[in-house]
Amino acid sequence: MVKVLVTGAAGFIGFHLSQKLLARGNDVVGLDNLNDYYDVSLKQARLEQLKPHPQFSFHFLDLGDRSGMMQLFATQSFDIVINLAAQAGVRYSLENPHAYIDSNLIGFTNILEGCRHHRIQHLVFASSSSVYGANTKTPFSVHDNVDHPLSLYAATKKANELMAHTYSHLYRLPTTGLRFFTVYGPWGRPDMALFLFTKAILAGQPIDVFNFGQMQRDFTYIDDIVEGILRVADQIPTPNPSWTGTQPDPGTSNAPYRLYNIGNHQPVELMHFITVLEAALGIKAEKNLLPMQLGDVPATYAEVDDLIRDVGFCPNTPIEVGIQRFVSWYRSYYKV
Repeated sequence: MVKVLVTGAAGFIGFHLSQKLLARGNDVVGLDNLNDYYDVSLKQARLEQLKPHPQFSFHFLDLGDRSGMMQLFATQSFDIVINLAAQAGVRYSLENPHAYIDSNLIGFTNILEGCRHHRIQHLVFASSSSVYGANTKTPFSVHDNVDHPLSLYAATKKANELMAHTYSHLYRLPTTGLRFFTVYGPWGRPDMALFLFTKAILAGQPIDVFNFGQMQRDFTYIDDIVEGILRVADQIPTPNPSWTGTQPDPGTSNAPYRLYNIGNHQPVELMHFITVLEAALGIKAEKNLLPMQLGDVPATYAEVDDLIRDVGFCPNTPIEVGIQRFVSWYRSYYKV
């Protein structure tokens, strides 16, 4: 029986991933610190869906707790670690930078050390499309240079990729980084646009539309994200035999390390996204058009060729389907 540690198990992606792992017969150890970055009751409600499962156990623990993390790895025998716990959010990183250092850098170091000393078969970790920062070439490729982040959040995710590669190189720890593109769906995060828009529209309040609506996002449905994670987790990376040591390519290395985009590879105009949401809700939105926010980017667009080539998967859920499923969940959960 493969035993999997899922950090951030009470989070949006971690919850859905844990459900899928349990459904396919894995033992799942969930870890979360249940911080109050957003509504803790939503995190607890997700956990309540997982706790009845006999193959699920939960640890209330912060990644930054070095001794606690050491003890967790020492007392459990994980086969795979999937690190989804992080301080998320581009805009919040402007207000509380230390939260990003504590969780995304110190916490990730504790994950790497645990994996190194306890011979984990594969570490899969969440990165973000935010790492592309000031890049203007589209679609965004894992083989492009990403040295110009536009937020501290993005910088910490880029740092995670570099840290993981170092451990892969030094200790032959198989690691795979996943750059997620604007994940949405049922049980989603309240700080994300779809949740904020839905809440405001149903309350009869205007929605804030940044950059005057001139935005594109590669919205990726949660089920596609989870399928991508599972396929990647099952494929343990090995040293790249084609690497010559002379290729200036961030996506290529002789270490057992891989990097993938997981995105719908079909950027959607923000105003069209809102139109689809209005149709799902049956209500027209009042729009408050605002300039671009500091740290934000006008467009994201994932190239997923490597993902298709290596694991045979390409996200493809249309926003019309995904948004309707989110609205159905939202109305049911909040009884509106």
